[in-house]
Amino acid sequence: MDMSLFPTKSNLMKAKHSLELAQLGYELMDKKRVVLVKEMMSLFDDAKAIQSEIDDTFAAAYHALQVAFISLGVSHEIALSVPVDDSLELKYRSVMGIEIPTLRSTEPSPAIYYGLSSSNSLLDEAYMKFRKVKELTLKLAEIENSIYRLATNVKKVQKRTNALSNIIIPRYTQVIYDITNALEEKEREEFSRLKVIKNTKQ
Repeated sequence: MDMSLFPTKSNLMKAKHSLELAQLGYELMDKKRVVLVKEMMSLFDDAKAIQSEIDDTFAAAYHALQVAFISLGVSHEIALSVPVDDSLELKYRSVMGIEIPTLRSTEPSPAIYYGLSSSNSLLDEAYMKFRKVKELTLKLAEIENSIYRLATNVKKVQKRTNALSNIIIPRYTQVIYDITNALEEKEREEFSRLKVIKNTKQ
């Protein structure tokens, strides 16, 4: 909308309509921002808990691996027998129109890929602990990516909200004020002009 409008009733109606739309847009954007921030804060708590669990699980896994090394020695053949995991499945869920990733592993139940004659229960324990580390890392990656996407969109929404609140809405408010004053002044001038004509005729 052109802000240098002629002071007419039609333009006043247009300005009022534009102001209503801007105010509605601000309310919707502000609600969206609140929902996104709430979702992000919830994920922050989840990430913190999982990170702590990963640290503990990593420590336990490396300790179990060291114990297995002491018992069996370092064996590259055993490591090579475990296949590469390509079971990752990526999907998305929507939060206020924002695509949030969900990661799932379709890997089947744990299986022993190495020979039982060349290993023992200590290696099994290390294997299961590192499998747990992998599951937690997958979950943490999902959460951290979600937080990043939400934070990026919160920034965009905040920028638009600020523009509406600090620029667009005040601008339309001023336009309405100016047009209203101009119309009232015009009405006063017209009234005075008609009064002078009436007096002249009398």
